[in-house]
Amino acid sequence: MEEAVNAAGDPVELMRDLGVGEFTKVPDEFTHWIEEQRSWRENCAFADQSYHMTDHYVEGPDALELYKDHAVNNFENSEPGTAKQLVVANPNGYFIGDAIWFHLGDDEFLSVGGAAAHNWLQYNIETGDYDVSGEIQSRPVQTGEDPNNFRFQVQGPEAIKIMEDATDGPLPDLGFFNFDAVSIDGHEVNLLRHGMAGEPGFEFWGPYEEGEAVRTAVLEAGEDYGITRLGGESYQTPNAILGWIPLVVPAIYDEGMTDYREWLNVGQGLLSIGGSYDSDDITDYYFTPPELGYGHIIDFEHDFVGSEPLKDELGDAEREKVTLVWDGEDVVDVFASLFTDGDTYQFMDLPHPRSAACHYDEVSKDGETIGVSTDKSYIYNKRELLSLAVIDTEYSEPGTEVTLTWGDPEDTENPQVERHVQTEITATVANAPYSKDKR
Repeated sequence: MEEAVNAAGDPVELMRDLGVGEFTKVPDEFTHWIEEQRSWRENCAFADQSYHMTDHYVEGPDALELYKDHAVNNFENSEPGTAKQLVVANPNGYFIGDAIWFHLGDDEFLSVGGAAAHNWLQYNIETGDYDVSGEIQSRPVQTGEDPNNFRFQVQGPEAIKIMEDATDGPLPDLGFFNFDAVSIDGHEVNLLRHGMAGEPGFEFWGPYEEGEAVRTAVLEAGEDYGITRLGGESYQTPNAILGWIPLVVPAIYDEGMTDYREWLNVGQGLLSIGGSYDSDDITDYYFTPPELGYGHIIDFEHDFVGSEPLKDELGDAEREKVTLVWDGEDVVDVFASLFTDGDTYQFMDLPHPRSAACHYDEVSKDGETIGVSTDKSYIYNKRELLSLAVIDTEYSEPGTEVTLTWGDPEDTENPQVERHVQTEITATVANAPYSKDKR
């Protein structure tokens, strides 16, 4: 990574205009993305998560010490069968990445999610003084290899009934983010009490070669309940309701992290930047864990990398995460420009417009930049286009009107962006998460 940064001149130059690669091996749609979105509210959605995330297996007597040193979380009450949202920061308190962390057994752990957190943890395993081993399985869609595990999810009002019918024995009474082993069609799987889009649900995984049999059994159990498979497009959209920002620029380009960048494989650590927000300073693309909504999980009872800077920020954050509700008429104008003479605005793919891994659109108030808008999706169940933004706290009150600039800069060389002119879209600030949590 360090060689690539030096060759490009700076990190922003390296990351701009790369476009976005394949997200998953799952088809974009199984039925229609609108019907797939409706399923998680009306009956039950089935998602295949097997191909787009990295897995990090960590084992050894110093494993918990590693996590305590490098994650913001509290691990005091962790025990096998529990999970948590793992968050890691750099020495300056900026967010590197997150993942779902599973306590599998004594000194045995698995985390699943984006590569950024896993790369940083693996680097510290290999260069630190820990009696621990670690192994990363890269995104299977990127490597072309089969994953070690299948990973499925069901969510929606009928999810619990479907899993009661699908499992060979009684469904365990699991607390949220707890997991246990169950049998489905004779195959042992790990079942996590989970949920997306504010609806109840489960995530479950097991050996990849058993995935087809398990999937068939769950889909057959869900037939009478209207279970619907999510394609790659609709799967990415609940984040806008849940309030979770899936990808941001990892804070790995600071001074003092040169050794890490020299260790990091550019092919495993490089993400692309896109959108109307345009700065030459890579740190302008950074966030802190509190800005992303993780303030409530930070535990200062132990020292961890980045803890001192975060102590200063936590009680006095300058920015916070919000939902932006895009003005419908302004969005329609984007499409209407395709049917008039003259310049057109950047085309807006539905339901999940995305031309870069890390999308940053400028948010302003009275002509002054106040933050950035990130992941966005059209939600049919709301009849609204929503995005998640991090903005100055003085403008974060729900109901505040702000302006979003839509369209990449004029000099963009992103091969997945057509020629266009930028336009302004009015947006209204709302809470994040946007919907009432029923999980």
